[in-house]
Amino acid sequence: MTEMVVRYHRRPALPGEVDEALAELPSNDLIDPSGLLLLAHHGADLAGCAGLRWQPGWAELTRVFVRPAHRGAGGGTALLAAIEEQARAAGADRIRLDTRNDLVEARALYARHGYREIPAYSRGPYAEHWFEKRLTPADGRAK
Repeated sequence: MTEMVVRYHRRPALPGEVDEALAELPSNDLIDPSGLLLLAHHGADLAGCAGLRWQPGWAELTRVFVRPAHRGAGGGTALLAAIEEQARAAGADRIRLDTRNDLVEARALYARHGYREIPAYSRGPYAEHWFEKRLTPADGRAK
């Protein structure tokens, strides 16, 4: 969250700002039954994470993050593949997400992996781009 605050404000985080951001957009619902949080490891090192919030028939992707030391090694791709597998297994037919203008690397990652920009489906203080990816069922048959 510290990196998100720093990038958004384009300056070092002020005391309390990270805690305020976490309070404003909590992640405590990324547990069963409302969601899940996947953690990515590289050896013993925590390399990143990605979360899903369950919606009726679909899932919302959130909290995709790869630690700087692990970027450029395919971690984002691996996280997306794992999260899509989890969404399919839960019966979701699509994944949606919103993101900010300044997160250009994230937007490029989503586009490379078949996420397409869609009209706004949510309102939030940092929602500036919205994406969706239709999921093929695990058996490969179209829905």
